[in-house]
Amino acid sequence: MVCITNASHTPVFLLVELWRGGPPKSLLFLMFLTVYMGAMVGNLTLVLLLSQDSRLSTPMYYLLRGLSIVDTGLATVTLPQLLAHLVSAQPAVPAVRCLMQFFFFYVFGVTDTLVVAVMALDRYVAICDPLHYPVVMNQQVCARLLASCWAVSVIHSLLHAGLLLPLQWAVDNEGAVYLPHFFCDHRPLLKTSCSDTHINELAIFLEGGLLMLGPCALILLSYARIAATILRLPSAAGRRRAFSTCGSHLTMVTFLYGTIIWVYFQPSSQNSQEQDMAAAVMYTAITPLANPFVYSLRNKDVKGALHRLLVPQVTP
Repeated sequence: MVCITNASHTPVFLLVELWRGGPPKSLLFLMFLTVYMGAMVGNLTLVLLLSQDSRLSTPMYYLLRGLSIVDTGLATVTLPQLLAHLVSAQPAVPAVRCLMQFFFFYVFGVTDTLVVAVMALDRYVAICDPLHYPVVMNQQVCARLLASCWAVSVIHSLLHAGLLLPLQWAVDNEGAVYLPHFFCDHRPLLKTSCSDTHINELAIFLEGGLLMLGPCALILLSYARIAATILRLPSAAGRRRAFSTCGSHLTMVTFLYGTIIWVYFQPSSQNSQEQDMAAAVMYTAITPLANPFVYSLRNKDVKGALHRLLVPQVTP
């Protein structure tokens, strides 16, 4: 192994080690293809419903549509490449494309966590302060909040992508950088570098940690206030229904933030490659697949809009 500074023309071989000694690649291909198609169908159907049905024009559905768009991008950044590698003898990706995948993965991933936090804030205002809800959370405010989420995630991604550019990479005699992962993720890229990556690690823990801590605290405080408000409801049936809905949402939020914290905010020596890749599958594949169903299956308005789309009403 030798170190090179300019890796702009060096192929990066993605070694898909997640299933070493596991199921055959053909079975994994069908499994991930099913997950990807399910995520696409679920999220794009939700975007179509929320865009066409005038009854679903409230701020909550506006934010939900934004989340579905982000989840579509998050799944598309990683899963098609993973499917291509499962049927390839030598899964190689040029370093420029690897860096682009890293950037867009960060953009969609960070935006996902921020939009979920905004959705928690929306539910807090709707449940705890319903009289001011039309003023505090109208569509103009939601549009500005979503734009802010995208802007913050782009700046965040540019920072971390820029910190990768000066690094030297360990290549073999054929000029290949071996990456023990199924896509160009941050931790595996740093592990393949033969440069000092302390600045990169510091940026992950400080800047990235602050970016995670703020939304996570907002979500926890919002749902704590929501729970306190729900407990004061006079109807037991109403409390059960509200807790059931909020519980499913909070489960998905915990799932998303938990896997991200597991991968990125522990010392790199504590996690095995298999554990990191398993967690990465959770937030790159399972979360985009589950979100549209968790946020819509228990929603009568969304189910009604789907029924109207599939069974158009015949006017006399």
